[in-house]
Amino acid sequence: MFLTGISTRSLSLLSHHLLGRTISHTEISQANTELSESVERWRQRDLSREGVKYLFVDGVHFFMRMDGNVENIPVLVAVGVTKQGAKLILGLQMGDKESASSWRELFKDLKRRGLEGSKIPLGIMDALPGLEKIFKEEFPNAQVQMCQVHVARNVLAKVPQKLKETVGDGLRSIFNASSEEKAGRFFGEFKNRSEGELPSAVRCLEQSVDSCLTFFKFPSEEWISLWTTNIIERLNKEFKRRTKPMEIVTGEAACYRLLAFISLKMEFHWRSNPVGKVRANPPFYKYFTQIS
Repeated sequence: MFLTGISTRSLSLLSHHLLGRTISHTEISQANTELSESVERWRQRDLSREGVKYLFVDGVHFFMRMDGNVENIPVLVAVGVTKQGAKLILGLQMGDKESASSWRELFKDLKRRGLEGSKIPLGIMDALPGLEKIFKEEFPNAQVQMCQVHVARNVLAKVPQKLKETVGDGLRSIFNASSEEKAGRFFGEFKNRSEGELPSAVRCLEQSVDSCLTFFKFPSEEWISLWTTNIIERLNKEFKRRTKPMEIVTGEAACYRLLAFISLKMEFHWRSNPVGKVRANPPFYKYFTQIS
């Protein structure tokens, strides 16, 4: 009950009615701490039999008490997609998401635990500094799909308010094209139309457009899952929702306990929605209207 979000105070009150005696804050904390060994076994589990083909990577921040101080600590997250389309949380590790060395450490840890780096064909990520370079070094046979949502936000941030809707339509035509050839043609038209008035926006898109269209090289039934980092963003939202009532997480081990529990819940939920088996004609790119 504590892991699902009920505070220790509320749980103490409930326990009197449910169990006939009041469980103290200390007992709840001790019971929670006893999970640490199991959580570590799960975090360090063998990955050699998972058959992972795609990797989604991102980071999420938590206010955490460390050595008596409260700091905004990032946790790096890796979600894998298996050959059967199942989504699994493969890695949770403290580290600076702006640091290339932190990402390298996470990738090396995944491989140390049995992930076959040579068999990963694709990584999906946003444009964090140095991340794409490190990913390609650690997974030399992999390509990179840049999150289209993040790229669109970066482009639209360089566009005046009155032109956001028009530019959003142009981005949608590129990202929603039925083939890589058409996407390239639409980008050329967008560039010719906008370069004079919006050179910064065009340059921003030009730097990332190839990485935004990598999904075309993979099965069409998987495209909608590969366009963005939505899979891992949804997980991060659950992490934040659960930790928000606490405001401050009491240390690294406590953070891992909560995240492991949420991860297992998400994996259970994901079983009904494997990659490659999504409903037809989904709502597409609502973020364009939201941003504008």
